[in-house]
Amino acid sequence: MLSWKRALRPLTAALLAVAIGLAPAATAHAAAPSSGWNNWSCKPSTAHPRPVVLVHGTFGNSVDNWLALAPYLVKRGYCVFSLDYGQLPGVPFFHGLGPIAKSAEQLDTYVDRVLAATGAGEVDLVGHSQGGMMPRHYLKFLGGADKVNALIGLAPDNHGTTLHGLTRLLKYFPGAADLLDSATPGLADQMAGSAFLTKLNEGGDTVPGVRYTVIATKYDEVVTPWRSAFLDGPNVKNVTLQDLCAIDLSEHVAIGLFDRIAYHEVANALDPARATRTTCASVFA
Repeated sequence: MLSWKRALRPLTAALLAVAIGLAPAATAHAAAPSSGWNNWSCKPSTAHPRPVVLVHGTFGNSVDNWLALAPYLVKRGYCVFSLDYGQLPGVPFFHGLGPIAKSAEQLDTYVDRVLAATGAGEVDLVGHSQGGMMPRHYLKFLGGADKVNALIGLAPDNHGTTLHGLTRLLKYFPGAADLLDSATPGLADQMAGSAFLTKLNEGGDTVPGVRYTVIATKYDEVVTPWRSAFLDGPNVKNVTLQDLCAIDLSEHVAIGLFDRIAYHEVANALDPARATRTTCASVFA
Protein backbone atom coordinates (compact mmCIF):
# COMPACT_ATOMS: atom_id res chain seq x y z
CA MET A 1 0.00 0.00 0.00
CA LEU A 2 1.33 3.43 -0.94
CA SER A 3 2.08 5.86 1.84
CA TRP A 4 -0.03 8.99 1.90
CA LYS A 5 2.96 11.11 0.91
CA ARG A 6 3.66 8.97 -2.12
CA ALA A 7 0.00 8.96 -3.06
CA LEU A 8 -0.04 12.74 -3.09
CA ARG A 9 3.02 13.10 -5.28
CA PRO A 10 1.10 12.67 -8.60
CA LEU A 11 -1.06 15.63 -7.57
CA THR A 12 2.06 17.68 -6.90
CA ALA A 13 3.45 16.67 -10.27
CA ALA A 14 0.22 17.66 -12.00
CA LEU A 15 0.21 21.08 -10.36
CA LEU A 16 3.84 21.52 -11.35
CA ALA A 17 3.06 20.66 -14.97
CA VAL A 18 0.30 23.26 -15.02
CA ALA A 19 2.63 25.88 -13.51
CA ILE A 20 5.34 25.18 -16.08
CA GLY A 21 2.83 25.24 -18.89
CA LEU A 22 1.47 28.60 -17.80
CA ALA A 23 4.84 30.24 -17.24
CA PRO A 24 5.49 31.39 -20.85
CA ALA A 25 1.97 32.80 -21.12
CA ALA A 26 2.36 34.62 -17.82
CA THR A 27 5.61 36.11 -19.04
CA ALA A 28 3.82 37.79 -21.91
CA HIS A 29 1.63 39.67 -19.46
CA ALA A 30 4.01 40.16 -16.54
CA ALA A 31 7.41 41.41 -17.64
CA ALA A 32 9.87 41.76 -14.82
CA PRO A 33 9.71 45.57 -14.33
CA SER A 34 5.90 45.49 -13.95
CA SER A 35 6.32 43.38 -10.83
CA GLY A 36 8.90 45.75 -9.37
CA TRP A 37 12.13 43.93 -10.07
CA ASN A 38 14.94 44.87 -12.46
CA ASN A 39 14.15 48.44 -11.49
CA TRP A 40 17.47 50.16 -12.12
CA SER A 41 16.45 53.25 -10.15
CA CYS A 42 15.90 51.19 -6.97
CA LYS A 43 18.07 52.24 -4.04
CA PRO A 44 18.59 49.79 -1.16
CA SER A 45 17.07 50.77 2.16
CA THR A 46 18.76 50.87 5.54
CA ALA A 47 16.81 47.74 6.51
CA HIS A 48 17.92 45.91 3.34
CA PRO A 49 21.17 47.53 2.26
CA ARG A 50 22.19 44.87 -0.29
CA PRO A 51 20.45 44.30 -3.63
CA VAL A 52 19.48 40.72 -4.42
CA VAL A 53 20.57 39.15 -7.71
CA LEU A 54 18.52 36.15 -8.82
CA VAL A 55 20.35 33.53 -10.88
CA HIS A 56 18.11 31.18 -12.89
CA GLY A 57 18.68 27.48 -13.50
CA THR A 58 19.37 25.38 -16.58
CA PHE A 59 16.74 25.91 -19.30
CA GLY A 60 15.52 28.94 -17.31
CA ASN A 61 15.64 32.66 -17.94
CA SER A 62 15.58 35.93 -16.02
CA VAL A 63 11.77 36.19 -15.98
CA ASP A 64 10.09 32.78 -15.99
CA ASN A 65 12.22 31.39 -13.19
CA TRP A 66 11.31 34.28 -10.87
CA LEU A 67 7.65 35.11 -11.45
CA ALA A 68 6.92 34.18 -7.81
CA LEU A 69 10.13 34.76 -5.84
CA ALA A 70 11.04 38.17 -7.28
CA PRO A 71 7.73 39.85 -6.30
CA TYR A 72 7.90 38.05 -2.94
CA LEU A 73 11.22 39.75 -2.18
CA VAL A 74 10.25 43.12 -3.67
CA LYS A 75 7.20 43.16 -1.40
CA ARG A 76 9.57 42.73 1.53
CA GLY A 77 11.55 45.81 0.59
CA TYR A 78 14.47 44.43 -1.43
CA CYS A 79 15.95 45.81 -4.64
CA VAL A 80 15.80 42.72 -6.85
CA PHE A 81 17.55 42.02 -10.14
CA SER A 82 17.79 39.00 -12.42
CA LEU A 83 20.02 38.18 -15.36
CA ASP A 84 20.10 35.89 -18.35
CA TYR A 85 23.24 33.82 -18.81
CA GLY A 86 24.56 30.78 -20.65
CA GLN A 87 22.76 31.56 -23.92
CA LEU A 88 23.36 29.38 -26.99
CA PRO A 89 23.14 30.82 -30.52
CA GLY A 90 19.70 30.31 -32.02
CA VAL A 91 18.15 29.08 -28.75
CA PRO A 92 15.72 31.69 -27.34
CA PHE A 93 14.22 31.69 -23.84
CA PHE A 94 16.02 28.53 -22.64
CA HIS A 95 19.36 29.58 -21.17
CA GLY A 96 22.01 28.22 -18.81
CA LEU A 97 23.30 25.87 -21.52
CA GLY A 98 26.65 27.47 -22.30
CA PRO A 99 29.96 26.71 -20.56
CA ILE A 100 29.50 27.44 -16.88
CA ALA A 101 32.84 29.25 -16.52
CA LYS A 102 31.67 31.68 -19.22
CA SER A 103 28.31 32.05 -17.47
CA ALA A 104 30.17 33.03 -14.29
CA GLU A 105 31.88 35.79 -16.28
CA GLN A 106 28.43 37.06 -17.29
CA LEU A 107 27.41 37.06 -13.63
CA ASP A 108 30.57 39.02 -12.80
CA THR A 109 29.66 41.72 -15.32
CA TYR A 110 26.05 41.83 -14.13
CA VAL A 111 26.93 42.18 -10.44
CA ASP A 112 29.22 45.10 -11.30
CA ARG A 113 26.32 46.73 -13.14
CA VAL A 114 23.98 46.25 -10.16
CA LEU A 115 26.51 47.68 -7.72
CA ALA A 116 27.14 50.70 -9.94
CA ALA A 117 23.41 51.40 -10.32
CA THR A 118 22.47 50.97 -6.67
CA GLY A 119 25.58 52.35 -5.00
CA ALA A 120 25.75 49.27 -2.77
CA GLY A 121 29.02 47.72 -1.68
CA GLU A 122 27.85 44.09 -1.90
CA VAL A 123 25.02 41.99 -3.27
CA ASP A 124 23.31 38.83 -2.09
CA LEU A 125 22.88 36.03 -4.65
CA VAL A 126 19.90 33.65 -4.78
CA GLY A 127 20.12 30.88 -7.35
CA HIS A 128 18.06 27.90 -8.41
CA SER A 129 19.69 24.66 -9.57
CA GLN A 130 22.72 25.57 -11.72
CA GLY A 131 22.10 29.14 -10.58
CA GLY A 132 22.96 28.13 -7.02
CA MET A 133 26.16 26.39 -8.08
CA MET A 134 27.55 28.53 -10.91
CA PRO A 135 28.13 31.59 -8.67
CA ARG A 136 30.64 29.55 -6.67
CA HIS A 137 32.98 29.74 -9.68
CA TYR A 138 32.52 33.51 -9.66
CA LEU A 139 33.26 33.66 -5.94
CA LYS A 140 36.28 31.37 -6.10
CA PHE A 141 38.01 32.34 -9.35
CA LEU A 142 36.73 35.75 -10.48
CA GLY A 143 37.00 37.84 -7.32
CA GLY A 144 33.32 37.67 -6.51
CA ALA A 145 33.91 37.10 -2.80
CA ASP A 146 34.76 40.79 -2.45
CA LYS A 147 31.35 41.78 -3.85
CA VAL A 148 29.03 39.14 -2.38
CA ASN A 149 27.75 38.84 1.19
CA ALA A 150 25.69 35.65 0.83
CA LEU A 151 24.93 32.90 -1.67
CA ILE A 152 21.61 31.10 -1.22
CA GLY A 153 20.99 28.03 -3.36
CA LEU A 154 17.63 26.38 -4.03
CA ALA A 155 18.35 22.75 -4.99
CA PRO A 156 21.82 23.60 -6.34
CA ASP A 157 23.90 20.85 -7.97
CA ASN A 158 27.03 21.74 -6.03
CA HIS A 159 28.63 18.34 -6.52
CA GLY A 160 26.98 17.48 -9.79
CA THR A 161 24.26 15.00 -10.63
CA THR A 162 24.07 11.41 -11.78
CA LEU A 163 20.44 11.80 -12.95
CA HIS A 164 19.64 8.60 -11.07
CA GLY A 165 22.63 6.91 -12.67
CA LEU A 166 21.79 7.80 -16.28
CA THR A 167 25.00 9.80 -16.74
CA ARG A 168 26.98 6.63 -16.06
CA LEU A 169 25.45 5.07 -19.18
CA LEU A 170 27.04 7.59 -21.56
CA LYS A 171 30.19 5.50 -21.84
CA TYR A 172 28.16 2.76 -23.50
CA PHE A 173 27.11 5.07 -26.34
CA PRO A 174 30.18 6.07 -28.38
CA GLY A 175 30.29 9.79 -29.07
CA ALA A 176 27.35 10.65 -26.79
CA ALA A 177 29.50 12.38 -24.19
CA ASP A 178 31.37 14.36 -26.85
CA LEU A 179 28.07 15.42 -28.43
CA LEU A 180 26.71 16.55 -25.07
CA ASP A 181 29.88 18.51 -24.35
CA SER A 182 29.91 20.27 -27.72
CA ALA A 183 26.18 20.92 -28.09
CA THR A 184 25.25 21.83 -24.50
CA PRO A 185 28.44 22.31 -22.48
CA GLY A 186 26.47 23.71 -19.55
CA LEU A 187 24.82 20.31 -19.13
CA ALA A 188 28.07 18.39 -19.45
CA ASP A 189 29.67 20.63 -16.81
CA GLN A 190 26.99 19.60 -14.31
CA MET A 191 27.59 15.87 -14.54
CA ALA A 192 29.09 14.39 -11.39
CA GLY A 193 32.83 14.03 -11.87
CA SER A 194 33.11 16.60 -14.67
CA ALA A 195 36.36 18.53 -15.07
CA PHE A 196 34.50 21.74 -14.23
CA LEU A 197 33.14 20.43 -10.92
CA THR A 198 36.40 18.75 -10.00
CA LYS A 199 38.20 22.09 -10.30
CA LEU A 200 35.40 23.97 -8.54
CA ASN A 201 35.42 21.71 -5.48
CA GLU A 202 39.17 21.23 -5.15
CA GLY A 203 40.48 22.71 -1.92
CA GLY A 204 37.07 23.09 -0.31
CA ASP A 205 33.52 24.07 -1.16
CA THR A 206 33.58 27.62 0.18
CA VAL A 207 35.63 30.81 0.21
CA PRO A 208 36.16 33.11 3.21
CA GLY A 209 33.90 36.07 3.77
CA VAL A 210 30.73 34.67 2.17
CA ARG A 211 27.72 33.13 3.96
CA TYR A 212 26.26 30.06 2.26
CA THR A 213 22.77 28.63 2.57
CA VAL A 214 21.61 25.53 0.69
CA ILE A 215 17.93 24.58 0.65
CA ALA A 216 17.41 21.07 -0.74
CA THR A 217 14.43 18.73 -1.16
CA LYS A 218 14.33 14.98 -0.62
CA TYR A 219 12.15 14.70 -3.73
CA ASP A 220 14.74 16.18 -6.07
CA GLU A 221 14.69 14.12 -9.26
CA VAL A 222 17.30 16.23 -11.09
CA VAL A 223 20.06 16.67 -8.52
CA THR A 224 20.79 13.09 -7.53
CA PRO A 225 21.65 12.03 -4.97
CA TRP A 226 19.81 14.96 -3.45
CA ARG A 227 22.29 15.43 -0.62
CA SER A 228 24.96 16.29 -3.19
CA ALA A 229 23.47 19.78 -3.10
CA PHE A 230 24.90 20.37 0.37
CA LEU A 231 28.15 22.22 1.02
CA ASP A 232 30.82 21.60 3.59
CA GLY A 233 32.77 24.39 5.24
CA PRO A 234 32.55 27.40 7.54
CA ASN A 235 29.63 29.82 7.26
CA VAL A 236 27.45 27.10 5.70
CA LYS A 237 23.84 26.31 6.58
CA ASN A 238 22.37 23.22 4.89
CA VAL A 239 18.59 22.95 5.08
CA THR A 240 16.30 20.08 4.07
CA LEU A 241 12.91 21.41 3.04
CA GLN A 242 11.04 18.51 4.60
CA ASP A 243 12.66 19.22 7.98
CA LEU A 244 10.86 22.56 7.87
CA CYS A 245 7.56 21.11 6.68
CA ALA A 246 7.21 17.33 6.43
CA ILE A 247 4.25 17.53 4.03
CA ASP A 248 6.05 19.74 1.51
CA LEU A 249 6.34 17.56 -1.60
CA SER A 250 8.14 20.04 -3.83
CA GLU A 251 10.73 18.55 -6.16
CA HIS A 252 13.53 20.19 -8.14
CA VAL A 253 11.50 22.63 -10.23
CA ALA A 254 8.81 23.47 -7.70
CA ILE A 255 11.26 24.53 -4.99
CA GLY A 256 12.41 27.34 -7.26
CA LEU A 257 9.20 28.27 -9.06
CA PHE A 258 6.57 28.57 -6.34
CA ASP A 259 7.45 27.02 -2.96
CA ARG A 260 6.72 29.71 -0.38
CA ILE A 261 8.09 27.60 2.46
CA ALA A 262 11.44 27.61 0.69
CA TYR A 263 10.99 31.32 -0.01
CA HIS A 264 10.49 32.03 3.70
CA GLU A 265 13.81 30.32 4.38
CA VAL A 266 15.39 32.44 1.61
CA ALA A 267 14.12 35.56 3.38
CA ASN A 268 15.60 34.30 6.65
CA ALA A 269 18.97 33.74 4.97
CA LEU A 270 18.92 37.23 3.47
CA ASP A 271 18.17 38.83 6.84
CA PRO A 272 19.21 36.41 9.61
CA ALA A 273 18.92 39.10 12.28
CA ARG A 274 15.15 39.22 11.68
CA ALA A 275 14.64 35.54 10.89
CA THR A 276 11.50 33.78 12.05
CA ARG A 277 10.89 30.06 12.25
CA THR A 278 9.99 28.40 8.95
CA THR A 279 7.08 25.94 9.21
CA CYS A 280 4.26 24.64 7.02
CA ALA A 281 2.35 27.79 7.97
CA SER A 282 5.04 29.91 6.28
CA VAL A 283 3.18 29.34 3.02
CA PHE A 284 0.82 32.08 4.26
CA ALA A 285 3.55 34.48 5.39
